[in-house]
Amino acid sequence: MRGALLVAGTASDAGKSVVVAGICRWLARQGVRVAPFKAQNMSLNSAVTPDGAEIGRAQAAQAAAARVPPEAAMNPILLKPTSDRASQVVVLGKPLAVADARSYQEFRPRLRKLALNALADLRSRFDVVVCEGAGSPAEINLRAGDLANMGLARAADLPVLLVGDIDRGGVFASLYGTLALLEPADQALVAGLLVNKFRGDPDLLAPGVRQLEALTGRPVLGVLPWVRGLWLDAEDSLALDAPRPAAGPPLGGDPLLVAVVRLRWLSNFTDLDALAAEPGVTVRFTDAAADLAGADLVVVPGTKATVEDLAVLRSSGLDRALRRRAARGDPILGICGGYQLLGKRIVDRVESAAGEVEGLGLLPAETVFEADKALATAAGTVPWLGGAPAAGYQIHHGRTRRFGAAPLLATAGGGEEGCRAGAVLGTSWHGLLEGDELRRALLGWVAGLRGLDFVAGGRPFAEVREERLDTLGDLVAAHADTAALARLIEHGPPGGLPVVAPGGPR
Repeated sequence: MRGALLVAGTASDAGKSVVVAGICRWLARQGVRVAPFKAQNMSLNSAVTPDGAEIGRAQAAQAAAARVPPEAAMNPILLKPTSDRASQVVVLGKPLAVADARSYQEFRPRLRKLALNALADLRSRFDVVVCEGAGSPAEINLRAGDLANMGLARAADLPVLLVGDIDRGGVFASLYGTLALLEPADQALVAGLLVNKFRGDPDLLAPGVRQLEALTGRPVLGVLPWVRGLWLDAEDSLALDAPRPAAGPPLGGDPLLVAVVRLRWLSNFTDLDALAAEPGVTVRFTDAAADLAGADLVVVPGTKATVEDLAVLRSSGLDRALRRRAARGDPILGICGGYQLLGKRIVDRVESAAGEVEGLGLLPAETVFEADKALATAAGTVPWLGGAPAAGYQIHHGRTRRFGAAPLLATAGGGEEGCRAGAVLGTSWHGLLEGDELRRALLGWVAGLRGLDFVAGGRPFAEVREERLDTLGDLVAAHADTAALARLIEHGPPGGLPVVAPGGPR
C-alpha cells in the first residue's frame, strides 16, 4: 500500500489526533511503513525529538503509534501562543520568530513551500503518510491562506476523511455544515465521514447515518465508540475539561489527589499523564484555591508566558494559597515554567520584555530568559529518592539557577538540576514523571508527608501508553471500513462526488 490521507475535523478536539494515531497503528500492524504529519499545529504541548527538534506532542504520540521515531518533518510548523494575539513560530523544530496574525502572513509563502516539501520528503521515505488537519476546514475567513486543511489537500491532492464528535451533540449538522461551507473543488476531495465518541444503541443512530449519507453523497466510514479513560497526548486545552479519574482503586488504604494549577498559558500538561495512570491517583486541573489546599500534591506546570501567568496567580489569590501550602510543609512540584514561578526572581527581556520581576519566593532560584531556546533530552538520578533514574527533555528560554537549598537531580554529566527546599520541588525537565521508579518514589514521599497509606502501582507507564495506542488501532480495525480507507489512501477520492449546497465560493 502506498499513498496518503488527510484527517480533518469539524472542530478542535473532535478527535483528529486520536483517529490519526489509530489509523497509524492499524497500518503499522499490517506491515505498512507509515508516518504522521501535521503541516501547521497551534499547541503549547510539544516534545523534543531524538535529534533536538521541537514538534507537537500529538505528532510524537502518533509517531509512537506508527512505531517510528518522531522527527521535525512530521510537524514542520508549530505555533506556540505567547498571548491572545501572538505566537512563537517554530519551523522544522527551531524557533524562527514571534508573530501576530498579520505579520505571520509575511511568512506564509515560505512556510507553505516548506510544509509541502516536508510532506513530499515523508512520502518519499514512507509507504503511507496520514496527515492531520487543524481546527476545522470550514474556517472560511482563513481559507485563502490555509496550509493545514483543504489548502494542503488541494496542493498535495489528498483524499480527506472528515471526523465529527457526537459526544458534543449536533454531529450531523456539524458534518453536513462543514462540507457545505467548502467550495466545490474542496468538496471534491472530502470522500468520507466518520463519527467519533459514540455511546448508545447503534440501531438508534443508523437512520441518521443513512440520511447523512444520502444528503452528502459521502459514505460514513465508521462510528467509533466512546471508550472510558482513553486519551492520547493532547494538544488542545479543551481536553482538560474532561475529568481524569484514577486508573483504578487505590492499592493501599488511601487514594491520592493531585491538583494541577490551570495556568492561563498552560503548556506541556501531558507531563501529568503518567500520574493519572497510577491506580488510586486522581489528577484535577483547577484554578480554585480550595482545591490547592485540599490536595495531597500540587503541581505548578509549564507555561509559555511565565510573567503573565505570575500576574494571574497574584490577581486570583493562588499565590497566597501556594504560600500557605508551603508554610504547612505540604508538597508542591514546579515543572519548567512552574519552577520559574516558584523562584525568587525572573529576569525576562525576551518573552514578556518585563525586565526583572519578583517571583513567588518559595525556592531560592533565579531565572534569566535568553533568546535561544534550550531543546535537548536529559538524564540523571535522584539521590534523595534512593538514586531513582531520571530522564526527560528541555524546552525553555529561561535558564534557572539555584542559589540555595539542595538540587533536585544529579545529571548524567556530573552536574545538578532543579531545586528542593523542604516540601517544595522545582525542575526544568519535562517528562520526568514518566520514569516509573522516580514517579513511584515521589508519590511515596508525598504519601509519607501527608500521612497516607498509599501504595503505587507496578505497571510501567510505557506499557500503559502502548496499550492505549493498541486500543486506538483496535477501534479503527473493528469500527471503521478499513477496506474503504485503504482504497482512499491508494487511489484518492472517487470522481463525481456531489457538491453540497451552498458550496461556498472561492
